[in-house]
Amino acid sequence: MKKTHKDSANIFIRYLIMVLVAIPNFWLFYLVFTPLTIYPVYFIMNFFFDSILIGNVIIINNEIPIEIIKACIAGSAYYLLLVLNLSTPKINLEKRIKMIFLAFSSLLAFNIFRIVLLSTIFLEGFSIFVIAHQFFWYFISTIFVVLIWFSEVKIFRIKEMPFYSDFKFLYKHSFLKK
Repeated sequence: MKKTHKDSANIFIRYLIMVLVAIPNFWLFYLVFTPLTIYPVYFIMNFFFDSILIGNVIIINNEIPIEIIKACIAGSAYYLLLVLNLSTPKINLEKRIKMIFLAFSSLLAFNIFRIVLLSTIFLEGFSIFVIAHQFFWYFISTIFVVLIWFSEVKIFRIKEMPFYSDFKFLYKHSFLKK
C-alpha cells in the first residue's frame, strides 16, 4: 500500500474511533470512570468522616448525602483529551497509548481531588461552596485539561497540531490542490 493511502487510512481510523467513542453520549467514559472516581472519593471521605456508599451517593455521618452525578465524572473532559490525542498525526501506537494513559490518569487524580475538596468545603459549612464549585467547574477544570494536553506535547515531543495537520495532509493530497 502506498504511504499516502496508508496515512489516509490512518486518519480515517482515528476519526472513526473518535465518533464511535462519543456514541451514545460518552457511555464508555462513564462506564469506566464512574467507579474509578466514586470508590477513591468514598475511601478518602471515609478516612475523615463516617461514610456509607450507596450507588453513587456517599452518605456522611448518616445524614448528609453527596451525590456524584455524571457531570462530576467529567466524561466530556476525558473525551476532549482523547480527541486531542487521536486528531494528532504521526504518533506511533505505543506512544499514543502512553499519552492517553497519562492524560486519563492525570485527569482522574485531579477529579478525585476536586470532588473531595468540594465535598469537604460543603460539609464544613463554608459559605464559599457555591462559588468554589462554579470556579472549579468553569475555570480550573478547563485549565487543567489544557495543561494536561500542553504537558503531553512537551513530554512526548509532539510536533504536529490536532486537526490542522490532518487537514493539511488531506488537502495536499486532494484533487482540490492545483
